[in-house]
Amino acid sequence: MKVIFLPQARKEFLSLDKRLQSFFIKHIEKLEKMPPRRHMKYGIPQCVENVTRQARLVYEEEKDILYIHHCFATHKEYEKWYRSFI
Repeated sequence: MKVIFLPQARKEFLSLDKRLQSFFIKHIEKLEKMPPRRHMKYGIPQCVENVTRQARLVYEEEKDILYIHHCFATHKEYEKWYRSFI
């Protein structure tokens, strides 16, 4: 499976510290092999995964491509983004 970081996700990923980046990389590798599908509510077409207790990964899968939309370091950042859809 091919992984593509969208521009916003790339910017967010590069702003993370190295330790958190390694957690995201490991989780993305796991998603490539066996993607769980926890869809978001309110008609949002992406899926969300917990990387750590606080960090979230928002992605979308199409055929053999995994599009990474956002890499949130904290739950607070994720909630702010998520609430913009409600």
